[in-house]
Amino acid sequence: MGNTQAPSSSHRFVMASRAFTPQEVEDLNSLFESLAAQSRSNSKYISPSVFEAYYGICGPLAFRLFEVVTQNRKDDMLTFEDLVIAKAVYEKGTRNEIEDFIYDICDVNGDGILLRCDLEAVLDSIRDTVFHHKCSQSSLSTYQVVMEVFLSTANFSQKVEGMSENSMSLDDFRNWCNLIPSARKYLGSLLMPPDLDRPGFQVPQLLYPENTNPDVLILQKEYAWHIAGGLSQMETEKWNLLYHSAIYGRSFTTFMGIISRVKGPTILVVKDIDGYIHGGYASQPWERHGDFYGDMKSFVFQLYPQAYILRPSGANNNLQWCAMHFSSDSIPNGIGFGGRANHFGLFLSANLDKGHSFACTTFNSPCLSKTNHFVVDVIECWGVISEGSNNGKTGIVEGTVLERFQEDHNMLKMVGLANASE
Repeated sequence: MGNTQAPSSSHRFVMASRAFTPQEVEDLNSLFESLAAQSRSNSKYISPSVFEAYYGICGPLAFRLFEVVTQNRKDDMLTFEDLVIAKAVYEKGTRNEIEDFIYDICDVNGDGILLRCDLEAVLDSIRDTVFHHKCSQSSLSTYQVVMEVFLSTANFSQKVEGMSENSMSLDDFRNWCNLIPSARKYLGSLLMPPDLDRPGFQVPQLLYPENTNPDVLILQKEYAWHIAGGLSQMETEKWNLLYHSAIYGRSFTTFMGIISRVKGPTILVVKDIDGYIHGGYASQPWERHGDFYGDMKSFVFQLYPQAYILRPSGANNNLQWCAMHFSSDSIPNGIGFGGRANHFGLFLSANLDKGHSFACTTFNSPCLSKTNHFVVDVIECWGVISEGSNNGKTGIVEGTVLERFQEDHNMLKMVGLANASE
């Protein structure tokens, strides 16, 4: 071991080149020549400013990314060898190799210790590049609240000698990426061509009636970005507001009449009176059943006070629950995710005024609310419009949100049931 030397850059370049096809190497060379020409370096290197402008990343994260790609030489010169070596690891490496690379990037200060301030700089980069933050004070305030939610999910368990503050270990980081997959997608696509729809850079377009005040919506764009991390790219284009309890009241008949017409995936978001925000992604349409159904694409999430997504563990198939007009106590009327009857991972009763959440093995999820039983404040349901299927109409029903069910709502009001549930 004493005579072992690190591979030379040239040897690493030769090994890295083998990860690409000849056409891919040629494409990388064309990219390098174009950026080097813009850097006015006689085709020898890419400058930091041209690198940042091309990839659309700015601030401390961009500076650190450049450092890592140039192998920490600190000479402000990114060579063709640097580009090939970095992309071979970042795009062609194993999952562990890629996450090691990303972990190194997130050490924004470059001191070998990933602290809370480093993660804050990463989230600032997400704010500036994903949400294009040139914004009002109110939207900045909203983002600051959400940033704290993302930070609160992170664990800093590694003690640092001489410091009172713990750092984030690689295992801590990998767990954070699993809980916030949008962050992992963002960090894993920084070197992808910016003209593509880079994973982690998309924010679903939220569609709702023109006369709806966006401030009443629970699902702000930052939360939508977070949930989108658990979905395929074609499911992150547009989401359509199907139901809002402030618009339609707490009628389970109306609620089911709306969401059962949608034949695609939906996102249920619930805010309780303790301020906790949680919900689930239902991959299958909501249909009346006397037992659990669904598939392994479903998941549950929390948006506040922490942000995380929890996918099925495979322990059982108790994914979705949708019961209506059953008289047996063993088949509770309402909708839910995971767990077992009367002990769900997340459940809304047919009165739409209360629910419960218990730790469950279906998603390996904890209680999503402050206490196991909660009182509902607001309910939203969004339809996922999948651009790649059904001519882009998945998750849509005819007419606007208000128009589609105004007649039904008026009829319920006439018989005194508009704010009642069945």
